[in-house]
Amino acid sequence: MESNKKIPSPVAKRLALYHRCVETLLRAGKEMVSSKELGDRLSIKSSQIRKDLSYFGGFGKRGTGYNLHSLKDALENIMGINRTWNIGVVGAGNIGTALANYEGLLKDGYKVVALFDKNEKKVGKVVGTRRVPIYHVNELCEKIKELSIEIGVIAVPAEYAQSVADKLTNCAEIKGLVNFAPVKIYTHHVELEDVDISVSFKSLTFKIWGGFLGRK
Repeated sequence: MESNKKIPSPVAKRLALYHRCVETLLRAGKEMVSSKELGDRLSIKSSQIRKDLSYFGGFGKRGTGYNLHSLKDALENIMGINRTWNIGVVGAGNIGTALANYEGLLKDGYKVVALFDKNEKKVGKVVGTRRVPIYHVNELCEKIKELSIEIGVIAVPAEYAQSVADKLTNCAEIKGLVNFAPVKIYTHHVELEDVDISVSFKSLTFKIWGGFLGRK
């Protein structure tokens, strides 16, 4: 297996797609899958799938394909989702509370254990059926350490996103951030994933409208 530093970043996103597809096939009762079938289902070249997996060792057999149970276990080990990751969300607004209530995250091993906000009216309350507590942002590093939080989520307005990122990265336990704020932020020593929902919609409408214009 090559060093993670040599693995192209798009591979990580494709690994997540492979894992989701493998889970779907297992639920359908399948035991084996070829790289071609995976590729057809995901609109990814089978050669790309084989190349991505080759970064992490040998998988499958020529002419036989991949055992889905073994591939699922291997992907979960590679992505670190064969364990639970505790998450702290800064911003107890619509996105933050939705994440705290989203059971799909917990199913995949991501557990929102705390929300943080500066609004005193929200601090001290709990969210959802799992009763996730809301703490004041002034308690950020203290609670991150106490609750063994390793992933921080930024769910605040754009103008506050960078300062929140700075506060989170100053907490020694934080290893990575997911940014839902519609602005580019910068970090130095932790991994960062940006999730901009509006960009996805704009990309979609461009494809729709661009196709329409091309037919005119």
